[in-house]
Amino acid sequence: MAHALARRGAGAGDRLCVYLPNSIAYIDLFLAATRLGIIFVPVNILYRDREIRHILQDSQPVAVVSDGTHREHVPDGVPLWPVEDLVREAADQPETRRVAVTDGDTPAALVYTSGTTGASKGAILSHNVFAVNALNLISCWQITAADRLLLTLPLFHVHGLGNGLHCWLISGCRMRLAERFDHAKAAEWMLDFKPSLFFGVPTMYVRLLEMEERAARRIGEAMRLFVSGSAPLPSQVLEAFRNLYGHTILERYGMSETLMNISNPYAGERRPGSVGLPLPGVSVRNLDPEGNPVGDGETGELYLRGSNVFSGYWRRPDATSAAFRDGWFRTGDIAVRAPDGYYTLQGRRSDLIISGGFNIYPREIEEFLAEQTGVAEVAVAGVADTLRGEVPVAYVVARGELDCGALESACRRHLASFKIPRAFIVVEKLPRTALGKIQKHLLPEWKRGQ
Repeated sequence: MAHALARRGAGAGDRLCVYLPNSIAYIDLFLAATRLGIIFVPVNILYRDREIRHILQDSQPVAVVSDGTHREHVPDGVPLWPVEDLVREAADQPETRRVAVTDGDTPAALVYTSGTTGASKGAILSHNVFAVNALNLISCWQITAADRLLLTLPLFHVHGLGNGLHCWLISGCRMRLAERFDHAKAAEWMLDFKPSLFFGVPTMYVRLLEMEERAARRIGEAMRLFVSGSAPLPSQVLEAFRNLYGHTILERYGMSETLMNISNPYAGERRPGSVGLPLPGVSVRNLDPEGNPVGDGETGELYLRGSNVFSGYWRRPDATSAAFRDGWFRTGDIAVRAPDGYYTLQGRRSDLIISGGFNIYPREIEEFLAEQTGVAEVAVAGVADTLRGEVPVAYVVARGELDCGALESACRRHLASFKIPRAFIVVEKLPRTALGKIQKHLLPEWKRGQ
């Protein structure tokens, strides 16, 4: 595949956009790009014209690789290389290894953030970032060649590409790659393949709770480790999953810009609601808005430093400068550290609701509401208010009968008055990214009096 790309004129420093679902060809393209020093640009297959056009204009790729299903969304005028043609060409190329001279700081990929609050930015991930991250994970999570990894995560996201694919490549374990997660086929896949390792997101684990108990027990007997990330895992899902499968899901914390930062231990307490302890080589600070350290039990913003941190945003020196303070990356994530070092995320800095001078962290309210009868999923967002500046509003996906009055009464009994949602809006589903992260800016607008 490297020979095929080189014959088409792609070389070191060029960007190559890949707009494909999971496949063997996807892996070949990524590895070929690393051989040639090409900067790999994965594109979310759920993106359409406007989102794709932004990435193409920003990254200026030498070409876009796509298939018959997705290439209709690629704008006219952009060089388009059908993946089917590349696969045929690669089969006729020499098997000699092509190698471009690179070092650890050479960009390996340009990964665009999910864009939950505006136009996405391209995070420059070096070869070191991918290598350090995977070496950390196979060490800390004890991944070996004896493992069997069922990978259903999309390779266009760092969860699948940086964690799943690289842990397989470096450990030498056996992997079964699925095009996407399909809850209707999950039991069949797991009972047939008998994976010992599974990386997922909370929405996948919610669907796996629908599994028949006998099948879940058989799957749990073969499994060694379930890992969750990319979005907060509700504590009640962790408990229900443990009861059904006999496993405590290991929750960890990462970002597109850094890959993995913090993880619950493989051997040790996997604390519900917490993302655990900093991984080796990752330095973490919890600071107030003025940049001063906060004490244990106090809320602050997480800052990171380490070989896992990205180089900056592609052609955005302004955004890169704003993202760092004294060499530390500002994550934008709000957290609390326990006296024993475990970190618990409170949400995004941009999600913080300031109501009448009080700080409200939506996740606290979301966790409480998720425990109530009739609530399947919930998101809490701030809505402008002339008197208090902002007030919290809850968007609820119902499970069976839902009594919004009972929800409000429960909040009044257990939460401070300023944290009580001013409205409970029932929605069919919550808007999410492909990896299950809630896009709060796409929640329906609420106005007082509705």
